Amino acid sequence: MLLLLTTMIWGTSFPLLKQVLSDLSPATILAVRFTIASIVFMPWLRYINRRLICAGVLLGCLYFGECSSALIGLQTISANRSAFIVSINVILVPLLSTLLGQRLTVRIFGAAGLAIVGIGLLSWEGGGLNSGDFLTLGCAIGVAVYILTLGWLTPYHPTLPLVAVQLWVMALLSIGLAVPQILTMSQEMGPAIATHFNTLLYLGLVVTATPIWTQTLVQRSIPAHEVALLYALEPVFATIFSFWFLGEQLGLQGFIGAILVLTATVLSQYKR
Repeated sequence: MLLLLTTMIWGTSFPLLKQVLSDLSPATILAVRFTIASIVFMPWLRYINRRLICAGVLLGCLYFGECSSALIGLQTISANRSAFIVSINVILVPLLSTLLGQRLTVRIFGAAGLAIVGIGLLSWEGGGLNSGDFLTLGCAIGVAVYILTLGWLTPYHPTLPLVAVQLWVMALLSIGLAVPQILTMSQEMGPAIATHFNTLLYLGLVVTATPIWTQTLVQRSIPAHEVALLYALEPVFATIFSFWFLGEQLGLQGFIGAILVLTATVLSQYKR
């Protein structure tokens, strides 16, 4: 239930980020969003140790990388298209698991093929592949690596301090990325942040802090491939919210592509 709630929350983020991108740069959005989230978990920093810092830095860098890729990519592709491409992480989890000794089956190859066709149909409906598609695919890879790494590290560390370190690493990285823009565009940035502050607060507290906590908590007891399967619902929620908030719709070609992506994600995790 926690993962289902997490997936629904992430579904709301795509159209909201698309709206905020009209006035703020990706670096500024990340800086404000992650800083808000990190402040909430500040009390748990007093429980950290060297091993936990190392784990939190690794996870924080991975999460920052995937969020940055998705947000920059979202500047040039639609919110629902971005969500479906990100969902490819569900297939990448078992594919990358082969590096840990897991056997790769014909079913996984078939799922990967379906996903590639689905992404192609989704992308060409919007005018062909562009940098946003590749950046978003990079995000999907980052999500898969994050899920596997989180599943590996969580049994060895307390949940809340590990979340706190992750969030502070993400906040510091994003602030460093945003500093040049803040220095050169400070007068324009202040009113824009004020205009979207409620959305940024939601993105920080609900879309960032809460899901990272639920992921870290849940992956102490649920295998990575089961976690990834539930994430297949993310683009479904994203499409619904993108229609409500932005009026975005999938054409016939995009709809077929989306169905293929969803079919591939479920097929990749299916167990007889």
